[in-house]
Amino acid sequence: MYNAIQKKIALSGGRTIEIETGKLAKQADGSVVVRQGDTMLLATVVCAKDAKEDVDFMPLSVEYKEKYAANGRFPGGFLKREARPSDYEILVSRLIDRALRPLFPSDFHAEVFVTVNLISADPDIQPDALAGLAASAALAVSDVPFEGPISEVRVARINGEFVVNPTFSQMADCDLDIIVAATVDNIMMVEGEMKEVSESVMLEAIKVAHNEIKIQCQAQIELMAEVGKTTKREYCHEKNDDDLRAAVVAATYDRVYEVAKSMSAKHERSEKFDAIEAEYMATFSQEELAEKKSLIKRYFHDDVLKKAMRAMILDEGVRLDGRKTNEIRPIWCEVGYLPAPHGSAIFTRGETQSLTTVTLGTKLDEKMIDDVLREGSEKFVLHYNFPPFSTGEAKMARGTSRREVGHGNLALRALKPMVPVGEECPYAIRVVSDILESNGSSSMATVCAGTLALMDAGVKIKKPVSGIAMGLIAEKGKFAVLSDILGDEDHLGDMDFKVTGTKDGITATQMDIKVDGLSYEVLEQALEQARQGRLHILGKITETLAEPREDYKPHVPRIVQIAIPKDFIGAVIGPGGKVIQELQKATNTTITITEVGDKGIVDIFSADKAGIDQALAKIKGITAVPEIGEVYEGKVKSIMAFGAFVEFLPGKDALLHISEIKHERVDTMEQSGLKEGDIIQVKLIGADPKTGKLKLSRKALLPKQ
Repeated sequence: MYNAIQKKIALSGGRTIEIETGKLAKQADGSVVVRQGDTMLLATVVCAKDAKEDVDFMPLSVEYKEKYAANGRFPGGFLKREARPSDYEILVSRLIDRALRPLFPSDFHAEVFVTVNLISADPDIQPDALAGLAASAALAVSDVPFEGPISEVRVARINGEFVVNPTFSQMADCDLDIIVAATVDNIMMVEGEMKEVSESVMLEAIKVAHNEIKIQCQAQIELMAEVGKTTKREYCHEKNDDDLRAAVVAATYDRVYEVAKSMSAKHERSEKFDAIEAEYMATFSQEELAEKKSLIKRYFHDDVLKKAMRAMILDEGVRLDGRKTNEIRPIWCEVGYLPAPHGSAIFTRGETQSLTTVTLGTKLDEKMIDDVLREGSEKFVLHYNFPPFSTGEAKMARGTSRREVGHGNLALRALKPMVPVGEECPYAIRVVSDILESNGSSSMATVCAGTLALMDAGVKIKKPVSGIAMGLIAEKGKFAVLSDILGDEDHLGDMDFKVTGTKDGITATQMDIKVDGLSYEVLEQALEQARQGRLHILGKITETLAEPREDYKPHVPRIVQIAIPKDFIGAVIGPGGKVIQELQKATNTTITITEVGDKGIVDIFSADKAGIDQALAKIKGITAVPEIGEVYEGKVKSIMAFGAFVEFLPGKDALLHISEIKHERVDTMEQSGLKEGDIIQVKLIGADPKTGKLKLSRKALLPKQ
């Protein structure tokens, strides 16, 4: 029925990864199952037989999907089925896409669909790095042209030691967590977060990852040979006209080079390039353009614009906006620009601008996580928005894009290590970056604006964080590392390398490399140049606001946090939540209780200080332990023939016997003068030795006559 072929890859600690093909999903162009422990991923690749007309890019689609059944769980929601992808699934899809995309032949334009499904899950094994291996292996056993294989591994530094593909439980003690993708020869992608590590430590982690990846790539090469897929399909997806290419270059290159050197602003420069292209096209008849227009546009972009910009940088050390290779664009910042939000900041670098806000909330505002392998909540969230107007595009703003999710996650990782937790900051925190202008490095502008907005809000971040995007132009043995790249330098260059950190080390990174043979020496230079640029930007940030404000703004609701014994959580909540609901209503507060160990952490949240004080007093009363001999102010709750029941602490009643009301003899309660609702002082004098019921006295507080 089937002929399964397997390869095993040995990991440290006696662990193995198994790749199997030929058993599942055989109608796909390529399919594999990758297994480590009880975690299994099914990866498939399907490719169209031919490219659509006038497609001059790589139409690759990558989907990573986690099945709830893989971990023995039901999906949430009304329909109880998997729906739109979670942020985590989008982020893993991007990790795979960014590693694969540069390795398809430049003239191959058929649609390719890569799908990776988590079909079985070991709760302690992280599947994201395995997904990249699975996707590459599916391509390896297909006939789809691909200049791989690649693999991805996670490297964490735990107690000073590098660990490859650590488990979830090992991650609590790590200070570096990166995922690296590479071929046998070249690093393709790096993404991760760190706790202020040095550039040398990060570089060493990349080398550790690459050594492991080489082994995994070799296993795929052997598997490809056993399956018989070393020869890939033939294709012809580009028509070319060398004479036309030469004519386009001859007619436009010099003029484009002069515009590139003119240091024009983004839109002015773009309009001049368009005018040169349009003027050249005007030399052709409509009939000729119908046949040649797409070729002219491609040659103008690839052989004129791209080559002119790259030559200008490599030969003259001049960039499109006139800067030197290590120079940062002009920066201006402002905090508190918006009066109503809890914190706000503008960060503008060249033609890139972020307006960022901070909102402080309660535990009820925390982001709920209900992924297949992760459940719980997040106190700190960051959202990044990239509207079309930021680049002058006239189009509708649709739903959140994958790019927005990815850029927001990078900025989140950059700032998260510096955001206080626990008693230092009991708030839930939401940072929102709206990109108002964009010409490169908008995610790094988000990091810088986020730092300023958090400090403006009074959040006691440990240290300010800044970020910078680095680029690379490499050709014929020459290279130039570019600091603070423009959008065109990203698009036409060979690397996009983002680094964020404090004055003491790196907190996050994201790197995509589009060129073969990038040496570690180049990476080392890029990291050092990034460090210098990052510190320069950090200086501009701290000139605007050096440290967090002393206090939150007047309109920020306040949180008071106290710990109560675990045994009293039920008493504060009450039957069916009655006590806490009535307390919130009476005091105009929001109250949450979280069980942590042997304690209950109570957060009282309100803009009304009197309400917080009142709620705090009530909760302290509910959780107070009655002490013999203490005097309390109580409320008469009911009158009986033998005395009165007095609530002397919230939720705690005791008997004030008729004989303990006055020194004088009281025969009936009518003679006592007490009635329901009276507020009186009482003393706790003891407890019945048989029943344990508490006894109160009023006469013990009255002078004898």
